[in-house]
Amino acid sequence: MATSDKLTCLECGALNRVAAAKLSSGPKCGVCGAKLSDGKVRELDPKTLLKAIKNDGTPLVVDFWAPWCGPCRMMAPEFAKASQELGPNVRFAKINTEDFPEVSQMNNIRGIPAMIVFRGGREVARQAGAMPAAQIANFVRSRTGVTV
Repeated sequence: MATSDKLTCLECGALNRVAAAKLSSGPKCGVCGAKLSDGKVRELDPKTLLKAIKNDGTPLVVDFWAPWCGPCRMMAPEFAKASQELGPNVRFAKINTEDFPEVSQMNNIRGIPAMIVFRGGREVARQAGAMPAAQIANFVRSRTGVTV
């Protein structure tokens, strides 16, 4: 029996079931047609973030950031490089703590930039501070077991 994974579409929030073997072939959302796992960083709203945390089996790395934060802006292209390197086995997203301060409170964010790795409905790791792409990728690999 083929194994499958649930993936929340980070564009429309719809829940999709994807065969694990098809994850690397660019599956699309059954509702909006957006790619579910293409190595790109997606900007999330709180509702979509909570749904993805709760339902997704594929690791989700979330960057908590703000536009006024210099280290956050410096890390953004590095975060995108790490996303390209680890996709489609890991998905990367960002949430603006300035626009959604309640998400910071809910996730106990004390400083930004902060990354949290979620998998299977729970937090598996967190790291504060800006990092280069290689360090982000190594951090995620060491916490998730992904071997890309």
